[in-house]
Amino acid sequence: MEFKDYYSVLGVTPDADDQMIKQAYRKLARQFHPDVNPGDTQAEERFKEVNEAYEALSDPEKRQKYEALRRQYQQWQQRGGGGDFNWQDWQAAPGERVYTRTVSPEDLEDLFGTDSPFSDFFGTTFGGGGRRGTSRPRRGGDADVPVEITLEEAFNGTSRVLEIDGRRLEARIPPGVRTGSRVRLAGQGNPGSGGGAAGDLYMVVEVVPHAQFDREGDDLHVEVPVDIFTAAAGGEARVPALDRAATLKIPSRTQAGKTFRLRGKGMPRLERPNERGDLYATVKLVLPESLADDELETLRTLGRARREREERISV
Repeated sequence: MEFKDYYSVLGVTPDADDQMIKQAYRKLARQFHPDVNPGDTQAEERFKEVNEAYEALSDPEKRQKYEALRRQYQQWQQRGGGGDFNWQDWQAAPGERVYTRTVSPEDLEDLFGTDSPFSDFFGTTFGGGGRRGTSRPRRGGDADVPVEITLEEAFNGTSRVLEIDGRRLEARIPPGVRTGSRVRLAGQGNPGSGGGAAGDLYMVVEVVPHAQFDREGDDLHVEVPVDIFTAAAGGEARVPALDRAATLKIPSRTQAGKTFRLRGKGMPRLERPNERGDLYATVKLVLPESLADDELETLRTLGRARREREERISV
């Protein structure tokens, strides 16, 4: 059997008083609690060690017995540790049980099942744990599975077929989800124990970036190409959308970077799918793909006239 150095477990010296031991325990218990470190078996074992050390050192009678055992064990080591250490002198009385001071038996069972949370060293020295021998029903843990979808799928809603532990699950993803949205599949998580219900499965959504649209909440942003003639004289421009394109009226003298708001043309709202965010269209000035010679000459004439006018005004 392995001797447990409870002072080292808590990171305190053997002369630490009750308050120092309590503070060290609380700090480590928060750090390694299974609820803070889900699925981390190393953190779970550290939490057990910390809890056990505090059980031994926070009770005056247990600490007194542990101190006497510790001194004898150190003396045995100093003599070379020949033969086996006489653990029998330190065994708890038959039938002696320990009722935890830090965590209730029910909470310990929720955290670790029906197995004892104490080491053989603790059980031999202080007695068995005060835990029920039969397991009460415990709900299984929840589980997450990442899912990638396109912006179009987030707009319209979609579905995914998941293969989980040999099970084939088809799940519906509602319109309006965004990166970080969690879609719940009730009862499809980790199995329970002792007849307890299974946990839930959550699809954690990631909406992949779109080549044309940027999303901010339920609003969409898009650049709209507008030729210089339309921007100068006014006209119309086609605005792309995820459902159907819209026509935007461009006022005369529109500058590059001007943004227009199209109400109700953005993403569906997750909780209210009949409502939608807005679409913001930003003007991007472009030259027509082909300019005829006479059009170029007209632009040159307009440019000269513009410069002459500015010179007359400045004089």
